[in-house]
Amino acid sequence: MSPRYDLPGFRRTGSGPSLSVCRARAPSPIVTAPERSQRGENVAKDLYEIGELPPIGEVPKRMHAMVVRPDRYGDPKDAIRDEVIDVPEIGPHEALVMVMAAGVNFNNVWAARGVPVDVTKTQARWGEPTDFHIVGSDASGIVYAVGSEVTNVKVGDHVIVHAGQWDLDDPWVVAGNDPGLAPSFRVWGYDTCWGSFAQFCKVQAHQCLPKAEHLTWEEAAAPTLTGATAYRMLHGWPPNTVKEGDVVLVWGAAGGLGSLAVQLVKLAGGKAVGVVSSEEKGEYAKSLGAVGYVNRRNFSHWGIPPRWDSPEWKDWLEGAKAFGKAIWEALGERRNPNIVFEHPGQDTIPTSIFVCERGGMVVICAGTTGYDTMVDVRYLWYLQKRYQGSHLFNDEQAAAFNDLVREGKVDTTLGHTYDYAETPMVHQLMGEGRLPEGNVAVLVSAPERGLTSLP
Repeated sequence: MSPRYDLPGFRRTGSGPSLSVCRARAPSPIVTAPERSQRGENVAKDLYEIGELPPIGEVPKRMHAMVVRPDRYGDPKDAIRDEVIDVPEIGPHEALVMVMAAGVNFNNVWAARGVPVDVTKTQARWGEPTDFHIVGSDASGIVYAVGSEVTNVKVGDHVIVHAGQWDLDDPWVVAGNDPGLAPSFRVWGYDTCWGSFAQFCKVQAHQCLPKAEHLTWEEAAAPTLTGATAYRMLHGWPPNTVKEGDVVLVWGAAGGLGSLAVQLVKLAGGKAVGVVSSEEKGEYAKSLGAVGYVNRRNFSHWGIPPRWDSPEWKDWLEGAKAFGKAIWEALGERRNPNIVFEHPGQDTIPTSIFVCERGGMVVICAGTTGYDTMVDVRYLWYLQKRYQGSHLFNDEQAAAFNDLVREGKVDTTLGHTYDYAETPMVHQLMGEGRLPEGNVAVLVSAPERGLTSLP
């Protein structure tokens, strides 16, 4: 059966039109540690403390994990707590990874708050526990156990874990279509229970990709969710994919998501203009490859605009026009963005759609300022602009981004590394917009910063 459409990053197999998705890959250049024991054999301890490493392949019965429960949804500093729970059993197509470091993402803030969805309720759909949730959708670590049908990784492999999960027998996926659009698609560590902020995480084996050997555990843990999400946003929605010379407006260009988007735009030959909240963050975006930046604090028209036929609407329009002119000044030429890279949502979508080029695309992956976005459809239909949702990525897009990291073409933009005990506070800071520039990671099992392998 032919795919519904072709996405950049997919690998064709044979001479037919089918796409290779979630199939077992050929052996990859994954670094492997010496295998010492197998699960259930000669387990010395039921529980290891944070930073204490079990022998390779030795899986204890219990583990530390950062857990959210429905009865304490709220601020991350209160909702996320360290608990000792059972290590999960794995199925035939799954792997158990000892987490050396975990990446911090905004979906953990949503999970802690219990909005926009109660994550424990979505877990019931996958036959998982519904009384708790382990946060985390980015990890670097070492494979400690594999299921009977797993062929792409083995015990001892050094890996990073991407967050895309789906049923391997989903008819949509089996037919060769994009798994990111499958009915069974879910975000590991958000829609599912067994996230990365634990000593061990349970994943589908296809989620495991080779860790870049030159990166520390914390550097490797930080960028995959944001980077592969940005890759899909910029390369996954033809014909509006970033091309040589394209202008791309990147919101939050100094943050974890935007800092990687800026680099991907530059690699594709495009011209990124960053939107930031300070001159310092703007200069940081330029150091990553942005041609210029706009400080959003110089404008006050943000939020849902007044009605189009009200006198106040003209004031909003003047603010949007001034913002558009600021983009021209940052770019050095009078051109509108071919792509607007969106994730704030409610406060910015009206302006993003206004400044987007005729026939261009506003692509959005989140709503960190709110979910009620007002769209003036005159700009959509009359100028034939596109307002496109984009959610996570598929295997091929994750692998394409990871290859750029392994080749040293993308800087992981790690801004800071925190200790495991600081996990609730780190997510509180993220929810309040007070984290440093770039991506952020937390050490879990890695006993110290700066390690690229086992100590």
